[in-house]
Amino acid sequence: MTRYATIDVGSNTVLLLVAERRTDGTFVPVVERAEITRLGRGVDRTGRLDAKAIADTVAVIARYAAEARALEAAGIACVATSAARDAANSSAFFDAARAQAGLVPEVVSGDEEARLVWTSAWRDFGSPGRSLAVLDVGGGSTELVVGDGPLPRARESAQLGAVRLTERVVTADPIPPAELAALRAAAREGARVLPVAAVGDPARATMVGVAGTVTTLAAVERGLRVYDAGVVHGASLSRDRLEALFARLGAMTTAERAAVPGMEPKRADVIVAGCAIVLEAMAAAGFDRLTVSDRGVRWGLLHDRFGH
Repeated sequence: MTRYATIDVGSNTVLLLVAERRTDGTFVPVVERAEITRLGRGVDRTGRLDAKAIADTVAVIARYAAEARALEAAGIACVATSAARDAANSSAFFDAARAQAGLVPEVVSGDEEARLVWTSAWRDFGSPGRSLAVLDVGGGSTELVVGDGPLPRARESAQLGAVRLTERVVTADPIPPAELAALRAAAREGARVLPVAAVGDPARATMVGVAGTVTTLAAVERGLRVYDAGVVHGASLSRDRLEALFARLGAMTTAERAAVPGMEPKRADVIVAGCAIVLEAMAAAGFDRLTVSDRGVRWGLLHDRFGH
């Protein structure tokens, strides 16, 4: 079996997947890693990537690339999303990645990011004849992709993510009630561009939530002291439970949230905004429940670039 690697450089998190391709074309994961470097720190305000964020992110990419090569990956595909798309000085990031990691992340559009997420989610949760709505809440952007087959029929990317929304609204710790309300209002407004009409009747459709905000909320809801992808992937989250989590986490300080079982400490400052986006996207599309996916861009990229 041949091994391949994919690296997803998001606005908040860098993720690695090394997998073996079987003779039947399916993939078996060998290594999966995630590390929060927050490449998108301050991009919404300044339009530029922060020098420390570049250094931290490139160091992780270099480590991931070295591990993939040590595992004899026959190919490495690396993509970057919202922060790299938006920043005026992305070339500094690319140059550093080339020098330290021996590869240059490919910047993908929001539309392409949505397509890659769909490729992953459809393989795991798609069912011919039943609509699937895939919600990907990232650090800098949010995508909703809708379809009822291997190719989606509607997709859109909104300039709204957990990091971006936090930086726009939150000024105090704990978050004041007025700012909690402002997070919901901004998330509601941002969700207007998502293709919710394409869902049709939500009772005849399934919503799948992808990426770190949703997986963290699932881990917190289940009180996981050690993250377990086997428990999170395929788990269900109701809108009622998410509303309760929003209220509970929103009343805490960042330090208190960081200590909650299931919480990734580096995500504690942006999880409330992320939860607001999930809730407002679900409401806009008419869903009372979503299914959690622990797989996203990196898995879609794997199938897209290295699948049969």
